[in-house]
Amino acid sequence: MSCSVEDLVSHITNYSSRKEYTLLNDFMNQHYQLLLKNQSLHDLILEALNVQRHSLGVLHIMAMKASCITSQSSLETVSQLMQQMTVFMSQCCQDQLNLARGCFANIFHHITHLLCERKIPIRGIKLMCLAIDTLQNGEPSSLTSVHADLCQLCLAAKCFKPALKYIDVEISKIDKECGMMTAFHLLSYYYYGGMVYTAMKRYDRALYFYEQAVTCPATMVSMIMTEAYKKYVLVSLILEGKLIPLPRYTSSVTTRWIKNYMTEYQELATEYCKGSATQLNALVSRHNITYTQDHNMGLVKQVAISLDKRNIQKLTKTFITLSLEDVVMRAHLNCNIEQLEKLLLKMIAEKEIFAGIDQQSKMVKFYDNPEQYNSCETLESIDKHVQNFMDIDNKIKEMNQAVMVNPLYLHKVKSSTSPHDEEFEAQLSQTASTSSSSAPRSSALLSKLNMFNK
Repeated sequence: MSCSVEDLVSHITNYSSRKEYTLLNDFMNQHYQLLLKNQSLHDLILEALNVQRHSLGVLHIMAMKASCITSQSSLETVSQLMQQMTVFMSQCCQDQLNLARGCFANIFHHITHLLCERKIPIRGIKLMCLAIDTLQNGEPSSLTSVHADLCQLCLAAKCFKPALKYIDVEISKIDKECGMMTAFHLLSYYYYGGMVYTAMKRYDRALYFYEQAVTCPATMVSMIMTEAYKKYVLVSLILEGKLIPLPRYTSSVTTRWIKNYMTEYQELATEYCKGSATQLNALVSRHNITYTQDHNMGLVKQVAISLDKRNIQKLTKTFITLSLEDVVMRAHLNCNIEQLEKLLLKMIAEKEIFAGIDQQSKMVKFYDNPEQYNSCETLESIDKHVQNFMDIDNKIKEMNQAVMVNPLYLHKVKSSTSPHDEEFEAQLSQTASTSSSSAPRSSALLSKLNMFNK
């Protein structure tokens, strides 16, 4: 049935007034071609609608308007779209929004692409934060597809702190967004989130994020998983000084792929464990093109530096005083005395070692760790971790309770009870009754034995 723009506005207002939002959602999906043909009228249609009362209709029009903006569109057009979405999020009806969450998220995916293409990613960071807050609706542990967009913009803008509020939270729920949440968004979140943590040198969280991306159940290995594993190897070497094996639940497809196609990174991990900085640098020079093409050369250099630091740290466990020349020799360092002094001073400043350098005698003296773990900061850290564990425990209990009362789970448990289980239960009850009947005879026998002993 043909429909004009005036009829479209009329249907939106009528459906919204009767609160028939499901019918309105279906109607808008059926008439997207009408909106596509009338791109010049989008702003006029939006002016005729009220954001709070007609949120669902406004959202579909905004989604069509966003999809019509291309790389050739002006910056003013993109800025207008961002401003309109900011107003929409401040006034929209959450109940109507929930019927088209995927449509809502797609607008921000498109905005992210446009901003990165124009190399102005910092302008979208605040908007993505508002979008995540709107989708979460008071549930900070819920993962949305816009999380990946925020991390991507923060990485492109080299402004990492805004993302920490959303990635420092342990995820306990994944928002399906009406079926629009895909594996691509999940993998992108963990990959970009790991890169944010890597840039901020929070290697423990970075390693966790890369691990989640690599161990995601899969029937084939994606490019995101491949790139995540490369960074997983490098961060593992920096953090732990060795390549941490992937969990046993990792897909066999992924494991075979790593074994056959990640040889440059496997060799790097093997050479690192040998402890020779000279041989490691030779390997890096040999695979320099591969690491550069992967955009991992910066991390590879940090791996080489971390090996020098670990070799120096090993000396603190054996020696109290050493000359700088001995440090270079015993730690197998590929540097001169001046470079060694800079490295030692940096390690002392970052509390990686506790030492002092005598400039006159060119000697370094190693000290014990002065930390007694009795400061207020230590107590606050312990309290924070305990509170974290308590929150996780409560969340697990809530999830377990929700599963136990889920009708689908109860039906599956009931249907999975086999006849063999029922037969075993019958035998068990029969054995129990036999044991109870023989109990008096056993008691009589014991009493006779006691009398005989007397």
